[in-house]
Amino acid sequence: MAVTTVDSNNKLVKFTKEINREYVRENLFSPYMGTALNSIIRVRNELKSGGEQMNIPLVTRLTGAGVSTGTLVGNEEKIDNYGMRVWLEWARHAVVTNKAESQKDSADIFGEAKPLLSDWGKELQRDELIAALMALPSESQPSAGVRVNGIQYDLATAAQRNTWNAANSDRVLYGAATSNYNATHATALANVDTTNDTLTATNLATLKRVAMGASPKIRPFKTRDGYEYYVAFAGLNTFRDLKNSLATVNKDARPREGNGVDKNPLFQDGDQIYDGIIVRQVPEISSFVTNVWTTLKTAGASSARVEPVFLCGQQAATVAWGQMAKPTFRKEDDYGFITGTGIEMAYGVSKIFKKHPNTGSNLVQFGMATGFFATTTD
Repeated sequence: MAVTTVDSNNKLVKFTKEINREYVRENLFSPYMGTALNSIIRVRNELKSGGEQMNIPLVTRLTGAGVSTGTLVGNEEKIDNYGMRVWLEWARHAVVTNKAESQKDSADIFGEAKPLLSDWGKELQRDELIAALMALPSESQPSAGVRVNGIQYDLATAAQRNTWNAANSDRVLYGAATSNYNATHATALANVDTTNDTLTATNLATLKRVAMGASPKIRPFKTRDGYEYYVAFAGLNTFRDLKNSLATVNKDARPREGNGVDKNPLFQDGDQIYDGIIVRQVPEISSFVTNVWTTLKTAGASSARVEPVFLCGQQAATVAWGQMAKPTFRKEDDYGFITGTGIEMAYGVSKIFKKHPNTGSNLVQFGMATGFFATTTD
């Protein structure tokens, strides 16, 4: 029996009209961004009317003892203040096609241009915020095309890292104990081991106490009913270590019955809360260690991997906008044959810092403490 076969050119081919875009994580910093003075990441919009740099005035609390019935004249306290500069730079991207390619397209790939560009912008800002939280404060203007203010960690010299380490010695923690600190940043990292210095509940609480004892004061993110809250941003691996450490606490102390299942982190993914600290997982922090801050991959004791955890209070970082993201379209369209769509925005991202009130020179990160913890990859 002769079976008729269908020529390959006559075979029915069906394509889905819906493009399955690669999964792109929303900007996990977004819930903690705002224009209010007590925001962790302050959004500033003063430069929408023009300008390339923004000045952010910072004032610390009064610490003097004052007087009782004695003479106040001559015993006044000066206000410690500082003007921090943030420089802006443009960020632009676009995609283009023409009618010849659109005619071949069975799935309207170019129709996904706008959401793809939106995702690109979210990823870009997320990654630049991570870089800014790790950057060393600097009063110098960034290089052309760079929106992250400060000296980026991977580009900093050993001397620059040591200067930052010394200036921020009261707001940095290496592993489990303040005794791990050393004026040489690399030596302090080498004191961090995978036995005692991972991100556990106990070590997280130590990092909080470091933040609470720092001067100038790191103000908590919010205060409610007499309780203070900070927010810590941790990478994929350190967050896993903390979650393992809190497993018993969550099992014994968190509700499981009824709606408790919906809130118990044993059963639901999401932030961990312990000792007044909201710990948010930002997996890309671990990616930075792997791909950008590569010296940290073997910086700990016995070449252990070390990852940073950013414990933040008010005004830890800022995003200074010159122009919010807006769509753009190609004008050189070759009589309508070429179609192009893009996105453009102008902003600067920076860790908030000020000069140390005692030295008057070294720069101190204003609203955050940085912890370095040993960890491993899965």
